[in-house]
Amino acid sequence: MPDVNTRTAEAAAAVRRKWIGEPRVGIILGTGLGVSAEQVEPAAVIDYEAIPHFPRATATSHKGQLVCGTLDGVPVVAMSGRIHAYEGYSFEQITFPVRLMKALGVEVLIVSNASGGLNPRFASGDIVVVEDHINLMFECPLVCLPIVRDASLSENDDTSARCSPNRKPSYDPELVDFALRVAQRENFAAHRGVYVAVKGPNLETRAEYRFLRRIGGDVVGMSTVPEVLMAAQLDLRVLALSTVTNVCLPDALGRVSGDEIVDLAAAAEPKVRAIIKAIVANL
Repeated sequence: MPDVNTRTAEAAAAVRRKWIGEPRVGIILGTGLGVSAEQVEPAAVIDYEAIPHFPRATATSHKGQLVCGTLDGVPVVAMSGRIHAYEGYSFEQITFPVRLMKALGVEVLIVSNASGGLNPRFASGDIVVVEDHINLMFECPLVCLPIVRDASLSENDDTSARCSPNRKPSYDPELVDFALRVAQRENFAAHRGVYVAVKGPNLETRAEYRFLRRIGGDVVGMSTVPEVLMAAQLDLRVLALSTVTNVCLPDALGRVSGDEIVDLAAAAEPKVRAIIKAIVANL
């Protein structure tokens, strides 16, 4: 199999044969949020199957299309459906779309997801603007990257992410603050929060919810962290938006189905859309 840089170049070439745009923003749309892709004025809609080496989306409500076009006049590329570890994919496969976006020219990555609320102050339908995370997937997409001590050494090839130690925040503080101001202006609930990433696909037990809250988690989900780690390594500015679907209070834990989570996320989609459109317009 070709190395990841060759695979990325082949995927980028396939996209450019259908669309010659230079996207500034990449958007990964999570569970129940695919309708946000319909806000993009499409120049090309490409099924994942038509992109070499691109993983297939199999989760409920994840359409599996790359939507290329403009949002309020700004060139963007949006994933209508993301890839999860619980679908059987490696972290290299999960983060391949981020490498592709970087190769296409993306500078800002907006990631969305649906999550379970751990913080008792949060309600279903609230938006959490992620300012940090806890990785309980116990894997990292950077583990096989060559380590360099000088970050400038990675500038020769912007599709390769060489691992160099740094303390740069994974989530852009200015984008976090701006997203919260948008929510205040639009009069809907949004909070700063810490996202806990687990592999899934099962929902957590009462004991696990207590543990996750105790270690500092505000919401829990099964995605986002791999993509964010790779995006930060590729020097992209990152904003992550998490929609609280089911509230996970251990002593009052109700039953919830996958379809209900999708429906709850979809109901909150206009809030996520408002933030995304404001971020894009402000660039």
